[in-house]
Amino acid sequence: MNAVAQAVTTMTDLLTGAEWSPAQVRELYRLAADVKAAPQRYEEALHGRFLAMIFEKPSLRTRVTFEVAIKSLGGGAVFLDHAGTRLGQRESIPDVGRCLSGWVHGIVARVYEQDALEELALHASIPVINALSDRFHPCQTLSDFFTLEERFGNLRGLKFAYVGDGNNVCHSLLIAGARVGAQVRIATPAGYEPDSHIVAEARRVARETRGKIELFRAPTDAVAGAQAVYTDVWASMGQEDQAEARAAVFAGYQVDAELMSLAAPDAVFLHCLPAHRGSEVAEDVIDGPRSIVFGQAENRLHVQKAILLKLLG
Repeated sequence: MNAVAQAVTTMTDLLTGAEWSPAQVRELYRLAADVKAAPQRYEEALHGRFLAMIFEKPSLRTRVTFEVAIKSLGGGAVFLDHAGTRLGQRESIPDVGRCLSGWVHGIVARVYEQDALEELALHASIPVINALSDRFHPCQTLSDFFTLEERFGNLRGLKFAYVGDGNNVCHSLLIAGARVGAQVRIATPAGYEPDSHIVAEARRVARETRGKIELFRAPTDAVAGAQAVYTDVWASMGQEDQAEARAAVFAGYQVDAELMSLAAPDAVFLHCLPAHRGSEVAEDVIDGPRSIVFGQAENRLHVQKAILLKLLG
């Protein structure tokens, strides 16, 4: 199923980020800013609402922020550990979706395969939120651009560089970046480019928002003059057996002080975490004065509160 091509106009699920229009993303950011500034206003906004949280993969930021988010809004969460048994192995995904729809008000799912998430959403009558899949990580990147809006005040035309693997985070940065009108530059080694269909969809949206999507081979080309520089691990969860081979391929893609020196004078560094210091990013960059990774991580809470308010409110 090509969910990217099936963008809709109502906020019912968050599977890829492409479901939401540029206007809806702007609305989300206004709400997130208000939630962050005055959390007490929303303490009972989701009273009596419950989330089922299905996690096939480990999580720190996503699990903690969603649990804290729903509880601080007056609701509750039920954690379902699927690390040992994949979704659909013990019982069918349609049955899981139908059962959970009778008990809770929303599902947050971190899965290995995007197809499993989409099958769950197809059979659930309640909102389903992608907490990370092999294809997308929309909650992360919506928070990333919210963080950049706080920093720079305006996202339209923002020069944003991503250096590394054309992975799930890269895909979601393309989708979110296009919707906010940023100039998104992606630098990847040959054979590790983002999915061409996702790039094409991002370019279509960017034409409407006056953004721009560019692909490069050389990190220096992507980073030159950028206001934000972003990277991610070279081997994602589930690719651990490829770590050594990928380290050789990506050796010239580390974000270090030399590469950051090509960015704009006020440029910031972002990383979705967890980070491998000395691999995709130098220690003096991620722990240096330009790094905003922990503010970026904090904003996961505020943006995910806004997501829950939009989908469950």
